[in-house]
Amino acid sequence: MFRPKPTSRFILLTLTLFLLVTFLTSIRASEPTSNESEDGELEELLALDEQVEQEEDQAGSNARSSEAEVLTKAQRIVLELNHDNTKRVIEKNEYVLVLGYAPWCARSAELMPQFAEAATSLSELGSPLLMAKLDAERYPKTASSLEIKGFPTLLLFVNGTSQVYTGGFSAEEIVIWARKKTGEPVIRISSVTAAEEFLEKHHIFVVGLFEKFEGHYYEEFVEAATSDNAIQFVEVSDIDVANVLFPNVKPTNLFLGIVKSEAERYTAYEGTFEMEKILQFLDYNKFPLVNKLTESNSASVYSSPLKLQVIIFAEEDEFKKLQEPVQDIARQFKSKIMFIYIDITDENLAKPYLTLFGLEEAESTVVAAFDVRVNSKYLLESNLTPSNMEEFCSRLLHGTLSPHFKSQPIPNNTNETVQVTVGKTFDDLVLNSHKNVVLEVFTPWCTTCETTSKRVEKLAKHFKGLDNLLFARIDVSANEHPKLNVDDYPTLLFYAANDKENPIKLSTKSSLKDLATSINKHLKAKDEVAKDEL
Repeated sequence: MFRPKPTSRFILLTLTLFLLVTFLTSIRASEPTSNESEDGELEELLALDEQVEQEEDQAGSNARSSEAEVLTKAQRIVLELNHDNTKRVIEKNEYVLVLGYAPWCARSAELMPQFAEAATSLSELGSPLLMAKLDAERYPKTASSLEIKGFPTLLLFVNGTSQVYTGGFSAEEIVIWARKKTGEPVIRISSVTAAEEFLEKHHIFVVGLFEKFEGHYYEEFVEAATSDNAIQFVEVSDIDVANVLFPNVKPTNLFLGIVKSEAERYTAYEGTFEMEKILQFLDYNKFPLVNKLTESNSASVYSSPLKLQVIIFAEEDEFKKLQEPVQDIARQFKSKIMFIYIDITDENLAKPYLTLFGLEEAESTVVAAFDVRVNSKYLLESNLTPSNMEEFCSRLLHGTLSPHFKSQPIPNNTNETVQVTVGKTFDDLVLNSHKNVVLEVFTPWCTTCETTSKRVEKLAKHFKGLDNLLFARIDVSANEHPKLNVDDYPTLLFYAANDKENPIKLSTKSSLKDLATSINKHLKAKDEVAKDEL
């Protein structure tokens, strides 16, 4: 094959480049002059885009600067405690709300801006409360003297005496709790404008309409406001102002209602004006029709007087499709059943519940229920339709649902010397069997269960020739039965053929020989005693 010499290759390359440059130059020279105008327009557009970007950046910078100023102002309002000033600050101020925190604590970091925002609001309201924070990691002795043991911890000091904070953890909830504890349990609203401004700031509140702010009914109202730690109470005497807060209030000298920012927005109180009855009304009506369970509201949800709970586990997008029909059903059972939504992807909140049903690996929507009064749980096993769910709730309310018990799939016990029983087969294999049954009860995490299991295997082989004796085992971490109540593992139970209601507990610490002797004794028939020696 012909190979060009290096010199020839260089000349060829040079000539090619020369021709290419000449060609491009001629094209550029032949372009119409209108392109110059287009280039100018393009430059103007680019400059305009750059100007817009600069303005947007400046706006964002201003917003961030404004947020930083608010936070800085709030941080200035919150007093930083240390070893030297803590005792003096608490003793010299009537009210001090102390936040004990640790810099590494994630929940402390979440609460800090809410605490600072609450401090700003309380300062603007002229509250006598001093807000302070203490780095418990930096000043451990001071924290210990205040009995701050976990993070975050909120403590209210009234004339030097502490009490535990029992409110919520949003800025609004902190403000409400603090005002109630410092002598301002009720806000008085006297104008339509003030009522409209109040509506923009509060998500839930109680409004009371009185002809005069005095008398027995009014005193009961104020006592209820003082006793409740979470909801802002409002008092009005003008019907027009009342109608801004709670529309369509009938002209009367006495009215009370609760307002929430959700589907079931307005609920009027129809009972007598007694503190306890007002508080009971709030306990049954303060929650949304469907509560989304979070870390921050879990304590209040768990403490609800509503002991019947229906829980929907679903991904957020799936629940959006269900939300409206679920709210319609919840409205029918209002004040009777609490409806709770839990994001099924949130392991911290969903998994503990789902584990109770043996559904910890579930990914699709699950509807379950609890009757807290009798510690029973239920599962909607039919198709998730509005009619099926409504029937499920109705039967829960009337006590006609069958409780749900965890069960693994039914196993294949062919040729097994020790039969595996699960929740679904416990009746047939153990309770309804005509045989005597030795049952091993275990859990996977039990450290001594494996030793007992080996002994049971040997016993099963030893007694293999007896037709009226069956050996079985059940993993109670994954299986339940209403008549199997064991809380000590491992456990060995002997179910006599003629008395399955009263199983006899065998000692798991006995030797193989002693266990065999004990089983023989319970069989009560000499001809059934195994002749082989262990």
